[in-house]
Amino acid sequence: MNAAEPSPLLGGLSPRQFMSRYWQKKPLLVRGAIPGFAPLLSRAELFALAARDEVESRLVVRSGGDWTLRRGPISRRGLPPLAQRGWTLLVQGADLHHPAAHELLGQFRFVPQARLDDLMISYASDGGGVGPHFDSYDVFLLQAQGRRHWRIGRQKDLTLRTGVPLKILAHFEPEAHYVLEPGDLLYLPPRYAHDGAAQGECQTYSIGFRSPGRGELARELLQRLSDHAAERTGDAVYRDPAQPATSAPGAVPPPLQHFARAALHAALKDPLALHRALGEYLTEPKASVWFEAGGSAAALRGAVLDRRTRMMYDRHHIYINGESHSASGGDAALLRRLADQRSLGRLELAGSSKAAKSLLASWCEAGWIHAMEAKR
Repeated sequence: MNAAEPSPLLGGLSPRQFMSRYWQKKPLLVRGAIPGFAPLLSRAELFALAARDEVESRLVVRSGGDWTLRRGPISRRGLPPLAQRGWTLLVQGADLHHPAAHELLGQFRFVPQARLDDLMISYASDGGGVGPHFDSYDVFLLQAQGRRHWRIGRQKDLTLRTGVPLKILAHFEPEAHYVLEPGDLLYLPPRYAHDGAAQGECQTYSIGFRSPGRGELARELLQRLSDHAAERTGDAVYRDPAQPATSAPGAVPPPLQHFARAALHAALKDPLALHRALGEYLTEPKASVWFEAGGSAAALRGAVLDRRTRMMYDRHHIYINGESHSASGGDAALLRRLADQRSLGRLELAGSSKAAKSLLASWCEAGWIHAMEAKR
């Protein structure tokens, strides 16, 4: 994708202009961002997806001032009648299960893959919605079917209603109103309050970009760093043969404090350890994701990443589905192209080294990549 080229998806802005002027700064409404856009899944296909055990889904029903929330899997019989007002079915991670949904995300690859979360589909009957709320992440709201009335605003009072199963703002103060029709796109920065209500049968696609919290990130990285340190240095046990008898048993012994400090230093001794831990964390598949192992590497004349595969890189490593691999020179360039393009052609693979071909073959056998002819 050319970051300097104007894009209809962004209303004639180039990705570079959009990121500079709007990303994490202010909303953007684009009419006809994808002309002629229609739902990628039929209603029956979406309902069938919500009934699967490995798919995260939720059913939200509003009746007057009352709200109910039910988590999936949700069978077709468990859904309200289509004619009933005020209900919404949310299907998370549609891109992991449907090829066309995965391909739609390709239009948003001007944002780093490390920030991309998933594509959620919201199906609603007339009047359906999830109430006024705010998200901690960036989101593009793409209208796929019917019309949805959005109210948005920079909310200062973030007090939530009590006694309801959803995080609904108690005192929502909208500043703008929009009605989105199929193909229209609305971008909202984090913590920008919004409330969408379906006007008739409606589908909205939410392309979300995760923003890990500092505490969450610290927990994940420290755990991975400790695992790597244990692998390198072994799980040494604190010993204190010189510990004298004490009259202050409640005091933490200074040698134990020194031992703890040394343990942390050992975890961070490798200058690339933190980068490696971050890359592995960012590419770790979600708990519900699984791959069909046993692919044949013999037919690997061209390669395409499985739609569930997460692949990234930094200066020293290639990361794929929670694993890290050191790479340099031509192999690094090849694998970085695979991460950026999500595919490699026959000519690109022809010049790869024996080590790179072996690595690609192992990924093929694990179901992480596929022969180009068997694109998924």
